Amino acid sequence: MVYVLSENGQPLMPTGNHAKVRMLLKSGRAVVVKRCPFTIKLLYKSTTYTQKITLGVDAGSKHVGLSATTENKVLYEADVELRNDVVDLLSARRELRRSRRNRKTRYRAARFNNRRRKDGWLAPSVQNKVDSHLTLVRKVHEILPITKVVVEVAAFDIQKIKADMEDLKHLEGTDYQHGVQMGFWNVREYVLFRDGHKCQCCKGKSKDPVLNVHHIESRKVGGNAPNNLVTLCETCHKGYHSGAVKLPKSIRRGMSFRDVTFMGIMRWAFYNTLKEQYPDVSLTYGYITKNVRIENGLSVKEAEHDSSKKTYLLNHVIDARCISGNPKSVSDGTVYYMRKVRCHNRQIHKSKVLKGGIRKRNQADYFVKGFRLFDTVQYKGNLYFIMGRRSSGFFDIRVLDGTKVNKGSISYRKLLLVSTPSKYLTERKVMA
Repeated sequence: MVYVLSENGQPLMPTGNHAKVRMLLKSGRAVVVKRCPFTIKLLYKSTTYTQKITLGVDAGSKHVGLSATTENKVLYEADVELRNDVVDLLSARRELRRSRRNRKTRYRAARFNNRRRKDGWLAPSVQNKVDSHLTLVRKVHEILPITKVVVEVAAFDIQKIKADMEDLKHLEGTDYQHGVQMGFWNVREYVLFRDGHKCQCCKGKSKDPVLNVHHIESRKVGGNAPNNLVTLCETCHKGYHSGAVKLPKSIRRGMSFRDVTFMGIMRWAFYNTLKEQYPDVSLTYGYITKNVRIENGLSVKEAEHDSSKKTYLLNHVIDARCISGNPKSVSDGTVYYMRKVRCHNRQIHKSKVLKGGIRKRNQADYFVKGFRLFDTVQYKGNLYFIMGRRSSGFFDIRVLDGTKVNKGSISYRKLLLVSTPSKYLTERKVMA
């Protein structure tokens, strides 16, 4: 499938006539705009006839499924892997700033009353993913004349999920207003009450009257949820962090609802912004998608593909096809696997200081032998991405899913530059 733009850059219907595309490019009547997906721009006036195309969007916290279909044909399908490192990077930035301020400035008391957030503010990790969803929809509009967008939003009942896991009675009506923390001043007070004001490690054998609330997983990873907190006496708490005490195996973090919470937060922000940007936007729900998928025989087993990773690359794509309202549309088997990557590394120096007070640079050279990070290169007839580079001119090249080409690095002399990187690395896959 070759995507076509008009003389003024407006998207037209794609074509499968590769011979005509080669003729247009050879005669200079068209130019290549994008390599993956392959897109050309006409240099002459042409008809602007288009068909009705519906874009189905399977929104998610880690992967996004896209499928643009007509009544009987699939024109574009993609599975996009989003970034999940924003929380870690923000935490690292906060630690570095705090350390730098302590080293270079006088002591200043913390201030918490000068943080004013605008209405509709979202956490940076959530905002990044909402923006990524919007960018992906815009990218499809740039190559196809989309007439309608259908988005699947998910509404999760976390209390019901917890009740099913713990074999408890389902909540009804006003029961949702009377949670387990009702009547407690804060989460710490609830955790102490839940654990009977007793150390869960030594069970009070240390005779230490001071109790602390310990994060089973770091606050950066697990947050302040009650199932990530446990009561420890100060003796066990300090011993654990010094490595002298080991917590019993019974103390482990409960189920994390991070992805569920994210979907609950982002769904309306994403949908409402789409309605402001495009004329025809509607939404659907997961149970409708599941029903359509079952009725048309699009089972999970048919979607299984990447056996080396034991993943279901086509799951989100097939769901997106069902969301578009054309589940019986015929596909040529082409799926674009995309991955959102970090644009810049703004940490100049490494945190660890070497001997002699030398601070080692954390940033590599922007260009190494004419190549950049995430460049698309050709090696032995196949396309790969540069995932690591050395000043000596040896590169770590991989497939987009992270699979290495070989054990060692490859010299720049054996690589041919194909294209420079973008924010979304794209790889074309043909499914059997």
